[in-house]
Amino acid sequence: MPHSQTSAPREGLSGVRIARGASPWLLPTVATAALSLARSRRSRRAAAIAVPTTALAAGMLWFFRDPEREIAQGRVISPADGVVQSIMPWKDGRTRVAIFMSPLNVHVNRAPLAGTVTSVEHVPGGFVPAFNKESENNERVVWHFDTELGDIEMVQIAGAVARRIVPYIPQGTKVEQGERIGLIRFGSRVDIYLPEGVDVAVEVGQTTTAGVTRIDRD
Repeated sequence: MPHSQTSAPREGLSGVRIARGASPWLLPTVATAALSLARSRRSRRAAAIAVPTTALAAGMLWFFRDPEREIAQGRVISPADGVVQSIMPWKDGRTRVAIFMSPLNVHVNRAPLAGTVTSVEHVPGGFVPAFNKESENNERVVWHFDTELGDIEMVQIAGAVARRIVPYIPQGTKVEQGERIGLIRFGSRVDIYLPEGVDVAVEVGQTTTAGVTRIDRD
């Protein structure tokens, strides 16, 4: 596999925006930091508060970054930034590729193929850590896409910290490959199910980049 398919692109300040769905967390943090900085010259207490609140605001800006990507060529590309946690044959002949997203990864997920969104289903559940096997029963959003490979299932799974999944598009929407489709706040896991007969190109432990890393092999 070419090296360019496995390496994350450099993310500078250019071409980076803030992810949709970040405002409930981001705006109060930035507002508190700005207020503390404004009062820091007149109050020692405000100055003391300004340091951690500014650091937290900077962290939030980093966590909710949404960089532009040059979408790779290939039938199936990664829907998430992260590390391949497992590759598992499924009972119906499909292969599940699970990608673990840490809090340091970009949290915006992208469409693995071009097609039409046929289903977006929210499934209530728990909030155990995403690396735990029991995370399969966590709060999740199940996507189905009608594509040139047939029905493709993708699942966004919440973790112990990420307790909110924000879909960007509704059922019936036509999407391009690599298009932004949703956000999982603070990381967790994304599973994609490859159809029977489609070989997996990634390995367990490999780093993936949404819209860039190819998941399938010719």
